[in-house]
Amino acid sequence: MQIRRVSIADLAAFPGIGGGDLLGDGAVVASPVVLVDLDDAGGVTEDDLDRAAARAAASDVILVGTSTGPVGLALGPLLEALDLTYAPAGTDHRSVVAADDVDASITAFIDAVSRCPQASLVAAQVVRAAEPLDPVPAIDIESLAYSTLQGGDEFGRWLEVRRAKGRPLPPPAVDPVLLDREGDTLRITLNRPERRNAYGTALRDALVDALRLAVLDDSIDHVVIDGAGGSFCAGGDLDEFGHMPDSSTAHLIRTRGGAGRLVSVLADRVEVRLHGHCVGAGIEIPAFAGRVVAAPDTLIRLPEVSMGLIPGAGGTVSVPRRIGRWRALHLFITGAEIDAEQALDWGLVDEIPGVGPVPR
Repeated sequence: MQIRRVSIADLAAFPGIGGGDLLGDGAVVASPVVLVDLDDAGGVTEDDLDRAAARAAASDVILVGTSTGPVGLALGPLLEALDLTYAPAGTDHRSVVAADDVDASITAFIDAVSRCPQASLVAAQVVRAAEPLDPVPAIDIESLAYSTLQGGDEFGRWLEVRRAKGRPLPPPAVDPVLLDREGDTLRITLNRPERRNAYGTALRDALVDALRLAVLDDSIDHVVIDGAGGSFCAGGDLDEFGHMPDSSTAHLIRTRGGAGRLVSVLADRVEVRLHGHCVGAGIEIPAFAGRVVAAPDTLIRLPEVSMGLIPGAGGTVSVPRRIGRWRALHLFITGAEIDAEQALDWGLVDEIPGVGPVPR
């Protein structure tokens, strides 16, 4: 995989810099990432900066800003247009991922893209396209892209390895969700602790039914969602992956039968209490809620791109709306794990008991 490094002036000057070399022979993704050096910003004119930002906004590739020091806020329009930027701590801009070692972070990002370039590019395209939309059409875009990737070679390879392990479908869940009504509060507890509350078909359908109660019953003023056992939710049940009858049905279930859309509708009334591992859907759905409280042991990860997919439970919509599409893309592509304090600092969660909320 070829990686180009360009200056801000280069980006401003050449219309093709954003993606002319994206596809190689046989439509193989040859050059999906271009690094933009932000260290030489001192000689850049305002017109150059405007042109560079316009080129970046129209790019076909993933544009990653790099800096060896804190980035001046004068570069704000360009930072907004790039897909993300790695820089040392000290830049107060939500597009920047602070890194103790910028070179190591860039290497990790590029390595992740090289393993699944198609899924990485689609993730970048989706978060850009969904950014200005309301949640419902944005969720539709995510799901259509997810369906596309399900037919791709990257997911096919992952699924082949998974099926080679010979794991059977999990047994039917008994009471996958527990409900408790006290006054105007409905408590919904994910109840598959033996599988770390994996978001399988039965749990999803039961959660959706519970949320519909709150939609239909105006006397429910407060919905609390938590999870039984040591983790809130370990994400999609991997043993169920690839068992949908067809992509069209799967798309309709994800969008019209998924929990994320309902949580977004009920957001002002929903509080989610996280603990332990919150993987994939285990953070994608909570991020739609109006209030997310994380126990100190909370660990968050979004691994779908490494499987040749993108987040499919609404995460390309919910997570960027909390932390910005730039840091969200970093989490999606690298699969990096963050703890409760990092999530609180970025705004992915609202409070850690004993720590409190971060003033915003």
